[in-house]
Amino acid sequence: MTKQAESPTVYLIDASIYIFQAHFSPYVECFDTNGEDLSAVYGFSQFLLQFLSRTSATHIAIAHDESLFCGFRHELCPNYKSNRELPDENLEMQLRACREICAVLGLASYSSKRFEADDIIGTLAMRCRTTARDHTPPVIEIVSRDKDLAQLLVNEDDVLWDYQGNRRRNKQDIYTELGIRPDQLPDYLGLIGDAVDCISGVPGVGPVKARALLQAFDSIEGVYANLDAIAGLELRGAKTLQQKLLDHKPQAELSKLLATIICDSVEPVEDFASASLKSLQKSPHKADEFAAFLARYQFDERASRRLNTLAQRLA
Repeated sequence: MTKQAESPTVYLIDASIYIFQAHFSPYVECFDTNGEDLSAVYGFSQFLLQFLSRTSATHIAIAHDESLFCGFRHELCPNYKSNRELPDENLEMQLRACREICAVLGLASYSSKRFEADDIIGTLAMRCRTTARDHTPPVIEIVSRDKDLAQLLVNEDDVLWDYQGNRRRNKQDIYTELGIRPDQLPDYLGLIGDAVDCISGVPGVGPVKARALLQAFDSIEGVYANLDAIAGLELRGAKTLQQKLLDHKPQAELSKLLATIICDSVEPVEDFASASLKSLQKSPHKADEFAAFLARYQFDERASRRLNTLAQRLA
C-alpha cells in the first residue's frame, strides 16, 4: 500500500501590507538611476525573496488590492474606506512593478477591480480546500497582520501569520484574544464597527458588549431574533442596549456585510475564482527575467546587488 502524500502548506500573502510598509518606512529607501522613488517595489521584492528563502514554499499566492473606490462594497456604502487616497503616478508605477515581480519569481498573483485582496485570499483558501488531492485539505497560512482575515481560519492547523512580528495565531488564539470564534468576526465588527475601514457598527456597542451578545446569541441575526432577552443579560447598560440595537439594525446588518470576506466568488471574469491548489504551485524563477526586471525599473547598483544576492539563495 503506497503512502498517502502529505497535504502541502499554502501561503496566501496580503500584498498591500508589505508594499505600503516599505513605501512609508524611513528605513527602506531606494531610487532609480533618475532619482524616482522605488522604495515600495524594492521593499516588497526584498520581502518576497526573504520569505521564499525562509519558507521554501511550494504553494503560494499573492493577493493585490486594486478595488479602492470601485469595488462592490463601495457600491453598497459610498463611505466605505473613504479615508483612503488613490495612489499618485509614482506609486501607481510601483504597484504595477510589485505585481510584475510576482510573475518574475514564479508566483501566482491576483487582483481585481471589484473584489479586495481579502476576498481573493478567502476564495483561494476555499478553492485550495475543495480542489485538494484525495480531499485532504492543505494547511492554510494567511500572511498578514490584519486580524480581520482571521475569519478565514477554518481548520485547526490554519494560521494567521504576522510575518514581521513573527506571530502565528490559530483559531484558539483568536478566541483567547477576542473572546469570539474567528467565524464570528464579521458579526463582531458589525456591532463595534471598524474605524480603519469606515464601518460604523452600532453606536454605544463596544468590544465588551459585542462579545457578550455573540457569546449569548452567536450572530447578529441571533441578536435581533432575541432582542427581548437582552435586558436580562448580566451586562452594564443591558436595559438600554435593546433600543440601541433596534434603532440601528440596518446599520448593523450593513456593517456585517461590509466586514464579511467573500469566499465563494464564481464570477468567470475573475481568474482567482477558478484557481486550484495545483495552480498555486511555485514555478522556478528565471535569472534572465529577474535581471531584465531590475534593468527595466533602473534600480541603482546598491539595490540591484542586494536583490541579486537574495535571489541567488533561491537558485
